[in-house]
Amino acid sequence: MLDAHAVVLSPFETLLLNVALLSVVAWSMWKAERSLHPGSDFTVLALLALFAVTGRILLDPLPNVQPVTVVVLLVGIHYGASRSVVVASLVAISSNLVLGHGLWTFYQAMGWSLVGITGALLSQHLRIGQKISIPRIATVSFIAAFVFDWIVSISALHSIPVESFPLYIMAGLPFDLVHAAGNVAFAAWLTDPLSEIMSRHSRRRAVVVEPVTIST
Repeated sequence: MLDAHAVVLSPFETLLLNVALLSVVAWSMWKAERSLHPGSDFTVLALLALFAVTGRILLDPLPNVQPVTVVVLLVGIHYGASRSVVVASLVAISSNLVLGHGLWTFYQAMGWSLVGITGALLSQHLRIGQKISIPRIATVSFIAAFVFDWIVSISALHSIPVESFPLYIMAGLPFDLVHAAGNVAFAAWLTDPLSEIMSRHSRRRAVVVEPVTIST
């Protein structure tokens, strides 16, 4: 009798399986969000963090391709810097418990936190009217891939001499480009649906002060 657990998948078949599983997670998150009351910020943030962690783990066969950068950037835009830092740190720590934890986790958390803070600072510039601009998100995500990777590369200075660092950065450029291209693809896929979800559950509302007319 054949044992299903003994089936060995090729790298391509494993990737297809993982992409299918990530799609199931995304669909499940969307269904779960639909049952929430408006303003359920923390529940939505937990779902987003879970999606980012799952995406990073499942897409690990593709070097440097994962949705975390785009997710954290959008969290910064919709929820502000402090919450994006929390999500960035949770994603880095949680995913590395599976992928491998080390000193680099600190630098990954710092890099993704910077991405979230950037989203918060540029939130008005990344919109056209009230709508998040996908081309602008894609542009920032493309640049963020290099900044994030170079911040994480600082961890190498604990084991290599400083003079070797420029060569280390240059050797990693192909992986940086893959990360940047992946970010652009995730920006095109995730910006609209995640922004719609976060807009429904964000308590950050502009306070409009009506002018007071004093009768004389």
